[in-house]
Amino acid sequence: MSATEELEVVEVTKLNAIAAGTNKKVPRIVAAGLGGRLMGTADLVKVTAEEITKDSMESLAEKDEREKQKYAKVKHISEEPWTFDNFMAKINWLNAILVVAFPIFGIYSAILTPPQLKTLILAGILYAFSGLSITAGYHRLYSHKAYDAALPVRMFFAFFGAGAIEGSIKWWGHSHRVHHRYTDTPRDPYDARRGFWYSHMGWMLSKANPKNRARADISDLTADPVVTFQHRHYLILMLFSAFIFPTLVAGFFWNDYWGGFIYAGVLKSFFIQQVTFCVNSLAHWIGVQPFDDRRTPRDHVLTAFVTFGEGYHNFHHEFPSDYRNALKWYQYDPTKMTIWCLSKLGLAWNLKKFSQNAIEQGLLQQQQKKIDRMRQKLQWGLKVDELPVWTREEFNQRAKNEGLIIISGIIHNCKSFIKEHPGGQALIRASLGKDATNAFSGAVYAHSNAAHNLLATMRVAVVKDVAHNANTFDVQEEFMEKEKQN
Repeated sequence: MSATEELEVVEVTKLNAIAAGTNKKVPRIVAAGLGGRLMGTADLVKVTAEEITKDSMESLAEKDEREKQKYAKVKHISEEPWTFDNFMAKINWLNAILVVAFPIFGIYSAILTPPQLKTLILAGILYAFSGLSITAGYHRLYSHKAYDAALPVRMFFAFFGAGAIEGSIKWWGHSHRVHHRYTDTPRDPYDARRGFWYSHMGWMLSKANPKNRARADISDLTADPVVTFQHRHYLILMLFSAFIFPTLVAGFFWNDYWGGFIYAGVLKSFFIQQVTFCVNSLAHWIGVQPFDDRRTPRDHVLTAFVTFGEGYHNFHHEFPSDYRNALKWYQYDPTKMTIWCLSKLGLAWNLKKFSQNAIEQGLLQQQQKKIDRMRQKLQWGLKVDELPVWTREEFNQRAKNEGLIIISGIIHNCKSFIKEHPGGQALIRASLGKDATNAFSGAVYAHSNAAHNLLATMRVAVVKDVAHNANTFDVQEEFMEKEKQN
């Protein structure tokens, strides 16, 4: 390549178009009619690659000013403060009915209708089926392509996942990919920075601001006939899977139609919804961050128990296409075990795992960040390049009165430490005004890490035209090695 020939620079807008899937014709993300309203607002996905690029490249100040001017006269209802007059307009009433009103009705009915044991067992089975359909199906299979699954498995996830009343695979997968692409930003559908309540349920119960619209590529989902069928007929599948199916099973086999509807239908779906919501809220709120602390996702065993193993969320956000959430054998992750068992039965394959090297790199980097933060809080002495330079004459004139000693070309003020020296005062007093490098480095004592660290806090200057080494421990190691060889 000639000196004048320039490298081609990637076109950011083009990449954003690919990432958003706007570079090709993709079927609507949000379904029409009642089912479409159930799964979100179309305004939130009507965005171009050019708009996304502009937002990404602008500084926050520029974007804030642009948005301020744009909405100066006409504000979206979501930006208005909550008042008695407007709260009706701020609420997404369809979602409020499905995730609040219906469960309240179910709880009230359960109080009036004691359950049969068979019905409770049915509710537990359907709870597991729907929960795993969300975690192993909607999430790890479809949203992250962490593995491939056979048609019967995909159909199972589509049917029982619809019974969780969380939208279609297509809508859910798109929303979740947007969440990963824009985690902890205004474009994040369940932005954890807005508080626990908002990330748990508030984002569903209130009308979203269309200025935070975003898109992600879901062409792989729209190519799956199971996904497209479920999306097209979602409302019917949801009603049948969530309510009609459990009602018929409990009624036909042990004549408990109402119990099947309430316990295995309404309450089962309510609990599944709350479990999934905890991944958006609890998993961003409590726990540790062993891989990255720049964003909110966290790892916690409690969240794992609540969410079918989705609680190791910090790991998941670092390695999203790994079919596992829990790395250790003793960590609770039934979703991982379900996928693994499916693979042994030949129903799942291409289980993706990040390399152990990449995982340990992430752990080590985060540990180093924590160590660096701790290090910054401690006093390590002045840096050598910040020290003044003294001539030998200046050192000789001040040494005895000020308690100065030279070690590794650096002048140290040991006056306040003379009486505290574990080896006695005499050793330090005999070294005042002299170069004690060899004596300190092992000829008399091989000093501990604590001694070297303490010495560093006593630095006052460096000797002119004398080589200096701030790492006195390394100097000691070199001296001790030479002594062994001699």
